[in-house]
Amino acid sequence: MSNIVEIKNDLMGDSYFKIKHKTGLMIIVYPKPEYTSTYAVFGTKYGSIDTSFKTSEQDKFTRIPEGTAHFLEHKLFESEDLDAFARYAKTGASANAYTSFDKTCYLFSCSDNFKESLEILLDFVQHPYFTQQTVQKEQGIIGQEIKMYEDVPDWQVMFNLLKIMYHNHPVKIDIAGTVDSISQITAQVLYECYNTFYNLNNMVLAVVGKTTVEEVLQSADRLLEQSEDVTVNREIQDEPQSIVNDYIEQKLPVSMPQFNIGFKESYETPQRSLKEQIYTGILLEIIAGDASSLYGDLFSKGLINTSFSTEYFAGYGYASVIFSGESRSPIDVKKLIEQEIEKLRKNGIDEQDFQRARKMLYGRSIMEYNDIDSMANHFVSCHFEGYELFDELDIYKNVTLSDIEERFKHQLILNKCALSVILPN
Repeated sequence: MSNIVEIKNDLMGDSYFKIKHKTGLMIIVYPKPEYTSTYAVFGTKYGSIDTSFKTSEQDKFTRIPEGTAHFLEHKLFESEDLDAFARYAKTGASANAYTSFDKTCYLFSCSDNFKESLEILLDFVQHPYFTQQTVQKEQGIIGQEIKMYEDVPDWQVMFNLLKIMYHNHPVKIDIAGTVDSISQITAQVLYECYNTFYNLNNMVLAVVGKTTVEEVLQSADRLLEQSEDVTVNREIQDEPQSIVNDYIEQKLPVSMPQFNIGFKESYETPQRSLKEQIYTGILLEIIAGDASSLYGDLFSKGLINTSFSTEYFAGYGYASVIFSGESRSPIDVKKLIEQEIEKLRKNGIDEQDFQRARKMLYGRSIMEYNDIDSMANHFVSCHFEGYELFDELDIYKNVTLSDIEERFKHQLILNKCALSVILPN
């Protein structure tokens, strides 16, 4: 029997259901009967940073070529007969997949034929088909994709930044790997990674929209195959607290210079908590949000445009704050950001600025509950990081200025700041 738990939130007047399926898979269903569409995500805790791992049954870590997780994502859609995209074409569902630094997800959205589309998802993800011949064919395809991204400014400015911030952590490697690294991938490597990470105990299925728990479980009970619970251990990289370098530039065909300014963060544990993530988000809104004095100053001087944004870039074994955008003078943008950080450290954060940022992000978080795509993907992150979807609402409600000031002490350290710039040819 599967264990079903209802998670309620009084503020939202809403609830979702978590089912620990008898096969080991965690299933999360958020019924929204008033919606006309449904969105489903089937994810595994396996991303591009997982280049060295071992199971609880192994003595030594296994090292695999960089880019294997992304390569496996591409190959899983294939079968001996009809590939998954061709099957989805018959149900009318829109399907896709993505590999990030820490997870791989397969997804679809549909207005009709939900049950048929869900069964395609559960079927093809559980039945890999790799041969050396098809692997070699894919190496050429992904090799071209890697070369294509070498000319994408947004991609290059980010990975250039990661390369000068991180000494050893695999987060600095392109998610797709390199042409050389993917040439080392074999069918045997893919099967080894699949059997390790695509264990149902290491996965989650999230469904949001016009569906019911009963409907999802009917397909799950019929198609999910029993998995033996195997613990997967990631190898923790020896990553110095310092940055590698503080500046890097590259020339590409852009009309205006693009920049990423990163502040590497020090920490004692490999994973950042939900509170740390939310506190940092509030802090960044105070410092550089649309209503901040820094944003107004940068904009009035013509140093940024509407592409300017901030991000807390964090995952297993890495964390940094990133400011990004376009500017005729990225170095001046960096100087003004550093000056604002120093001013706030000296004078403190204004209570009104804190409340404005908290309420704005609190409201934005509530609005996201209307977006079934966002909710389904958010559930995957929640499960893998060990918190519930509604937890963030309680954090926004109860956070204080002193919480943000304490968080500020551990972030945005000036001697851990690096600048990556893409200049026009």
